[in-house]
Amino acid sequence: MEPMDIRIELTAPVNNICDYTFDFHWQNQQLDPVSVIPDQSGTQFTYSDLVDALKGGTDIHIKGDVGARFAYSLGVNLKHSGGSGNSEFAGRVFVDGNVGEEAGMGMVSGTLYISGDVAEPLGNIIEVGSDVQGYRKFRSITDILYNGLDTDTIISNIFDEEERRLTLDDGIVRGTLGARCGRMASIVVEGDAYNGTGLLMRHGMIIVKGDAGMNTGAHLDGGTVIVLGTVDEFAGAYMKGGVLVFKNAKGYVGAGMKDGAIYSKKKVKTSPPSGKSRMKGKDSSLLKNLLDIGRVESMLYNKYEIEEEKEKYITVHMRDGSVITRKVE
Repeated sequence: MEPMDIRIELTAPVNNICDYTFDFHWQNQQLDPVSVIPDQSGTQFTYSDLVDALKGGTDIHIKGDVGARFAYSLGVNLKHSGGSGNSEFAGRVFVDGNVGEEAGMGMVSGTLYISGDVAEPLGNIIEVGSDVQGYRKFRSITDILYNGLDTDTIISNIFDEEERRLTLDDGIVRGTLGARCGRMASIVVEGDAYNGTGLLMRHGMIIVKGDAGMNTGAHLDGGTVIVLGTVDEFAGAYMKGGVLVFKNAKGYVGAGMKDGAIYSKKKVKTSPPSGKSRMKGKDSSLLKNLLDIGRVESMLYNKYEIEEEKEKYITVHMRDGSVITRKVE
């Protein structure tokens, strides 16, 4: 027997509905997964009830407006919950109302049907032609890069199925673009991007022709993220691998970096363990290919990676007046 749909009516907008991360509960205790969702009419569902239902493929119908961070990390088997960190099947969510900002941040599977407006910035989602009358349909960008459109059609953007290349030129600002992408595919943004571009991306490439927000390339794990403008604070934080390229950065870059390379046309400040390193011929060749620029311009970039621990020496004054340096063991 197929599971019955879940139906919930909200009398006021509620944040973090269908949020797999439970508002990062494991870090700041802001939201208890087993607590009852407020402002319900006639039901007593908890936050985890909805997430568990989606994991089991159940459809959820929400009547009323939904607040911010709706469907956050939908479809992710989260590591902090003991999972693999990979995507998994998720059910559908229908919203008879409007949805707040950051909907679908980090979303990798499942489908959102929304009757009203969706506030910007959006997350890792894109609108496709709807197959249910009265609703707009949204899918994860990562899901489309992996599995294609099937019978869906892209609205106001372009997807080259053969090349696995998505071009976003609808003017909508999105965050966590390409989150957790693990295949060779590409995203081109004809404008600006919001926070977390390339989050946990393992393969593929993202090109942002404008500026990007905070945490650009955060946890990047093998993919390539190129921003032709400026990135906001915490770019390249906790990078595990891959390449991050931009013209300039606000604040420090490379905090907690474990591997990979960051290239910036303007000199930027770094956080440990990242530091400035010497540009080599292979770096110049890489940038020439990625940015379609000449050798001279490519050599103007600065490279940042994990700074090798420098050997420490002390100065020792000998009895005969001579001075030597001795390595500290």
